[in-house]
Parts: sequence; C-alpha cells; structure tokens
Amino acid sequence: MLQSINKILLLMLLVAASVVSCNSGPTLQKYYVDNELKPGFLSQDIPTSFLNIEETTLNDEQKEAYKSVDKLNMISFVVSDDNKDQFEVELSKVKTILEDSKYDELMRGGNATDGKFIIKFLGEPENIDELILFGYSNEKGFAIIRILGDDMNAGKLVKLGSELQNMDMDDKQLQQFMDFFQ
Repeated sequence: MLQSINKILLLMLLVAASVVSCNSGPTLQKYYVDNELKPGFLSQDIPTSFLNIEETTLNDEQKEAYKSVDKLNMISFVVSDDNKDQFEVELSKVKTILEDSKYDELMRGGNATDGKFIIKFLGEPENIDELILFGYSNEKGFAIIRILGDDMNAGKLVKLGSELQNMDMDDKQLQQFMDFFQ
C-alpha cells in the first residue's frame, strides 16, 4: 500500500513538473535565440561592464540601479524594400509575445510618423526581473532591448537612463541600437 502511494505521488510530481515546464507560448528569450543569426536581424549581448559608465558621475540612486542590472540583450530587425513582408510577420510575432499578461506595461508612446515604443517589465515595479524596451517604425524596423538584472527598481532605472543618454558610445553596433530609438 505504501508503494502504491509513493508511485501515485511520484506520478503526480512528474505530471506537475511537465505542466510547469511546458510553456504554452513563445517568449522573448526564445524569439531572440531563434532569430539572432538570421538575415535582417542585428543582435548583441552587452554586460554592464561594457558600458564603461563612470560610477563617480552617478548619484546613489543611479549607482544602485546600475549595480542591479546584469546585462542587456538587444535584437533589431532592419526593414528594407526587399524584406517588408518579413518585417510585418516578425513585428506581429513580437507584438503577440508582448501581449502576454505576464508582461506589465510601464509606458507607451510615439506616433505613426516617427514610430512607436512600449516599455514593459516582468516582476514588481520595485523588484523588476526584466525590463523590455520595444520600439518600431515602418521605415526603420524594430528593436527590442531586454534589460536583465536582480531587484531592479523602475524609478531608479529611469533616473539612470538620463545618465546613459549622456555617455559616449565607442561600439558601432551599440550606437546603431541607440540611434534607432532617436
């Protein structure tokens, strides 16, 4: 009888594990991995140490926000006359992923002429696990920046953003991503 109970418990545990591990929908991480090397895409993983931010120029809140960020994953799709159909398909995929209720919206803006942007996050506003910046324009394409870290705070990250806008860019690919959002 004890063996039967153990078998039932083991079976229930295996079923529960398989249900939890089966993610029914696509994720940004999977989208990134599936597309980072495909034609039309530009991707880059950037550790925060690469940004060369002079911490002496940061106030205490900015330092705390900077230290909470581990790395940035960036991927973009550059639209051209030859790939407009593919652009529409890829844009639709990303929008579908970001419509998942697990992503909380922080901000949205832009217009049809210059392009639109959405900022979403995973976690709580005072304890963000992943911050997502998504911008798109029918003329330029789209870019997704995933900011990954531990205990990131939305308010402090916004204040850090002002410092990042003033930093000098040495890396050409990173500059292309920053230019996309201007």
